[in-house]
Amino acid sequence: MGTRSRIGIQLQDNSVLSVYCHYDGYPEFNGRVLRDNYNTVEKVKELIDGGDMSCTWTNADWNNETMPEMGALYYTSRGESLESNAPRYDDDIFEFLKKENNEEYAYIWSVNNKWVCMNMNQFNDNDPQKVEIPEGAVGQ
Repeated sequence: MGTRSRIGIQLQDNSVLSVYCHYDGYPEFNGRVLRDNYNTVEKVKELIDGGDMSCTWTNADWNNETMPEMGALYYTSRGESLESNAPRYDDDIFEFLKKENNEEYAYIWSVNNKWVCMNMNQFNDNDPQKVEIPEGAVGQ
């Protein structure tokens, strides 16, 4: 069973474009991967443009064979259409953070050019709890 997450970018008009990620959504993995490897607007846009994904950072393909580079494992790479796995558009951050999305964590690249992580299972006054992304690299 995966730790589901939603990864988004806040656009200038405060709308959000996001994708679903099935595995390793907890801050100790996805948070660190996003912070360390998707740390510019261009890299975040490229990650999201690929659509929904199994994971953000792996060196194995769908057949569990080693890939030459680390990166996201998109559903499109196993033959699914981008149309059915396309990034989701939300009018604002509140729509992006709806509790009924069923993801455990939500990550957003904010207009301040940094990642913000929310625990979607811990709501206070209908707002998810902000979670710090741990220091250090993945595996530390």
